[in-house]
Amino acid sequence: MSIAVSDQKLNAAAAATFLIFGINGLVFASWAARIPAVTEILHVTSGQMGTLLLCTAVGSLLALPTAGLVVGRIGTANTVRASGLLAAIAGVGIALSLTAESVPGTAVALFFFGIGIGLWDVSQNIEGADVEHRLKRTIMPQFHAAFSGGAFVGALIGAGLSGLGVGLPAHLLVIAAVVAVLTMVAPRYFLPHLATGVHSEGGTETPKGRSAWRDSRTLLIGVVVLGATLTEGAGNDWIAKASVDGLGTSESTGALMFAVFVLAMTAMRFCGGFVIDKYGRVAVLRASMATAAAGLGLFVLAGNVWPATAGAALWGIGAALAFPMGMSAAADDPKKAAARVSVVSTLGYISFLAGPPLLGYLGDLTGIHMALLAIMAPILVALLLAGAAKPLHVR
Repeated sequence: MSIAVSDQKLNAAAAATFLIFGINGLVFASWAARIPAVTEILHVTSGQMGTLLLCTAVGSLLALPTAGLVVGRIGTANTVRASGLLAAIAGVGIALSLTAESVPGTAVALFFFGIGIGLWDVSQNIEGADVEHRLKRTIMPQFHAAFSGGAFVGALIGAGLSGLGVGLPAHLLVIAAVVAVLTMVAPRYFLPHLATGVHSEGGTETPKGRSAWRDSRTLLIGVVVLGATLTEGAGNDWIAKASVDGLGTSESTGALMFAVFVLAMTAMRFCGGFVIDKYGRVAVLRASMATAAAGLGLFVLAGNVWPATAGAALWGIGAALAFPMGMSAAADDPKKAAARVSVVSTLGYISFLAGPPLLGYLGDLTGIHMALLAIMAPILVALLLAGAAKPLHVR
């Protein structure tokens, strides 16, 4: 639970949260946009690359269930600082391992990178949910737009450096230095938080994180987010590789295809608050999943780059709002927001992080381009269960 703050501090917290989301996106895209370079440096197949991605997923999935408790102990600001530093150190490890062409070293570094990213993600979403409630208007999609905007910048940087022949290790070392500095400075403007389990001024006790795992609505929202976020995770991890393998594009063009996907997500997230407030979460979630399905189908079945680019844009638009809507739905009751956001994040990231590696294994059998069609199944699940995101009116 947050302590009462002035409007000036609230606006500063919103700006700092926006920046932290953006840095997170930059870090993610700096890695994702250049996955084809990793497969080349390490001489691995799509399935073997999937195993490396699974190392990141395992690290994050181990960190996510404990993130709410960590935030309760040390606060969102310190959690972002610690997780950002861990991610930066892991980035250095990835760079050094790639230089040595060491698959085991890359795997270990990716595991710790996943832990850092997992803790970072939950803490920034908890902070964002608190800011949103304080502002009394929908702003979570804009925070996620900052993530997408950072990812778009990261994808463009990746494409540019790839075209210039700059090696991925040097690229990652610079990004690691930027992350270490900014994640130390920006959280100083976060909202202050009471520790988990202490009493607030009203005499009520802040709920502990574990209680949220027994809340049926929270779990159902998590299942919806689990299905919906796979479409985003698959696009982030495999759209560049699928462009290279399925359409015969260059590595830099594949990175640009990823940039189109991310730009479409970013644009939709910036106007998402207005759309959600006008049409409602459930309707927007269903429309989003239908759009994602149409874009995915067009991307996979297109015979050349231009229709595939249109498909990537539609795919990005459809993937834009599901996760932020899930975070907002989980945070409808501000007294229980931290614990419930942690639960929904954990369930959502099971598909966001573990799904793409599994697609890599399927890609060894069918080609990663056609393997992406498997995402249609979880999109259908999200469509069927979207009603769980209906706003909860708390007295």
